[in-house]
Amino acid sequence: MENIKIGGVPEHFNLPWHLALEEGLFLKAGVSVEWIDIPEGTGAMNKALRAKEIDLAVILTGGVIKDIANGNPSKILQLYVSSPLLWGVHVSQESPFTAIDELQFAKAAISRYGSGSHVMAHVQAKQRGWDTSKLDFEVVNTLENAVEALINGKADYFMWEHFTTKPIVDAGVFRRLGDFPTPWSCFAIAGHLEAITAKRDEIKIVLDVINDMTRDFKKIPSIDRTLAHRYEQKLEDIQKWLSGTVWSQEQITSEEINKIQSKLLELQMIEKEMDAKEFYVNLH
Repeated sequence: MENIKIGGVPEHFNLPWHLALEEGLFLKAGVSVEWIDIPEGTGAMNKALRAKEIDLAVILTGGVIKDIANGNPSKILQLYVSSPLLWGVHVSQESPFTAIDELQFAKAAISRYGSGSHVMAHVQAKQRGWDTSKLDFEVVNTLENAVEALINGKADYFMWEHFTTKPIVDAGVFRRLGDFPTPWSCFAIAGHLEAITAKRDEIKIVLDVINDMTRDFKKIPSIDRTLAHRYEQKLEDIQKWLSGTVWSQEQITSEEINKIQSKLLELQMIEKEMDAKEFYVNLH
């Protein structure tokens, strides 16, 4: 039986994968699936795809488009979550900063270069009219390290998914200055081209299984309580997150790819725009 390695962040968005694995749905469909938690996020997943350490990744859409444009031999197979990702802009509780506009010359913690936290720091800065060439970064790899960096003054602010960081805000460790939604779909499923070619039929099955799971995910009895318990969230926060989250079973459009490319080019994070068809492949 062919084995498919899938990387993703250990966050609530990916519970459908874990439920499918726990229920043996991939095995019943004839495919062995190995889930690999990658808490460092999109930059680390792009690196793992390039190194062929994973076959597929559930990855931030803007981040994987940026890396494909910069030479990653991977393709988008479909969108996974079509709603925007809500990035919280956080400082430490003791920080003197009280508004996002005060962060223009502050140091941002990022998980790594090319990560969502790196890309979105640029997008936010550009939207506010800041000089993006003067942005200053501290690479922290993980959320835990970001907490330490802000507390110890190694960095001034950190952008990360609103609800993942909500318990840290509630505990009085972080203070949120505001939110910044992505101007595009948040998650895509991408695969290394070599894996897509060699394991095409098996990957089609994986996509069919996860799409069946996400299509009915919100209808699962007490799914809000399951999410709150597993991810140590308040029930009302999970309910708010669920209401605004839309899972997708569709391929990304050329229009969305071009919108993201245009923004990345404006930010000088890619050298040129490519034909949108270079970024995706349809298996069905």
